[in-house]
Amino acid sequence: MSELMEQFLALSVSPPLIPSLPDDVTVDIVAARVPINHYPALSRVSKSFRKLIASPTLYKRRSQLGITQHRVYAVLHSRKTRASSFYILHRKVDDCSNRLVVVRSITLKSSCGNYVPVGSKVYVFNDLDALSIDCTSHTSQSIPEIPQRMAYKVVNVVDEKKIYVIGDSVCHVVKEKGGMLRETWKKAVTVFDTETQLWEPKLVKEDMFVGVLWSDSVVMDGKIYMKDYSKGNSFVYEPDERKWELMDEVLNSKAWEGACVVDNVLYYHDLRALRAYDPKQSCWSVVNGLGDFLVAKTARSRWCHAVNYGEKKLALFFHKNHEGKEVIFCAEIALERRQGGEICGQMESCDVVIEDGLFDMVKFVSVSL
Repeated sequence: MSELMEQFLALSVSPPLIPSLPDDVTVDIVAARVPINHYPALSRVSKSFRKLIASPTLYKRRSQLGITQHRVYAVLHSRKTRASSFYILHRKVDDCSNRLVVVRSITLKSSCGNYVPVGSKVYVFNDLDALSIDCTSHTSQSIPEIPQRMAYKVVNVVDEKKIYVIGDSVCHVVKEKGGMLRETWKKAVTVFDTETQLWEPKLVKEDMFVGVLWSDSVVMDGKIYMKDYSKGNSFVYEPDERKWELMDEVLNSKAWEGACVVDNVLYYHDLRALRAYDPKQSCWSVVNGLGDFLVAKTARSRWCHAVNYGEKKLALFFHKNHEGKEVIFCAEIALERRQGGEICGQMESCDVVIEDGLFDMVKFVSVSL
């Protein structure tokens, strides 16, 4: 436990001090001085602190003070139980190591879904329902479902307000000889406004023929970049102009998957190196400075997922057999752009975050709190 946290807890359990402080002063102290990864320990001190940690007022005050930290959540589908669970990446106070801890208050009905962060919430769109998860209180509520059937969809948020769902939608039903009905599918875009909680009319792209599967999608500079799984092409959708474009050969040259965006640069790990794509320079580069350690750690990994972990930092999750067990690792990597455009990385930690790694579906999302 950090010295600051020990001092604060010592003060907080001292009867003459905290109970005598006005609520707004207590909120300011916790918001400004206590790291968010210490909130679980603080909530166990007393009922009043447990109520404070669950209060939206605390997170609103953090935002007003310009204090935000990223929390990473994971959705893991177990091969053993055939159930999906919602996890949070939690830093243990005693040894500062990371662990994935299940959030038992959140129940997921389906293993297939799209998860996108907006503010302090995670919006979920799956094949059974749609909901929003409040990450300050770890509660969920239903939201309006996608108004029309869409398959093979990707979901992204633009401008921290609107959620764009891009996928295949039934546009026409044609009656063939013999009375058989045949559905005609086209690429379509529909938008959910998180402020009004309403869906906007869908936009159909009649001449968009790019296969049926996307391997990944990200947002850079307000544009949605998508990687086509079947043909290997990268496409970009510009929401303001409602325009589609086929990306150049540079972005298409890499099979980017499990990618994230940090400071408007795309990062992904191809099991050999951590690579970066700068859309302004339209070029790929290798993140230097990580040496052979990351290569050795990720060797024989089955998959890698990069997740935004705050300003100039990402978390890299990878799955492998370690000491006879199927485990999931998490490496925290700090990023630095130097003169000349070179991007360097520094490994800050690398921990086994879950030991029972028998999961056949994984998704990660980063939330700013």
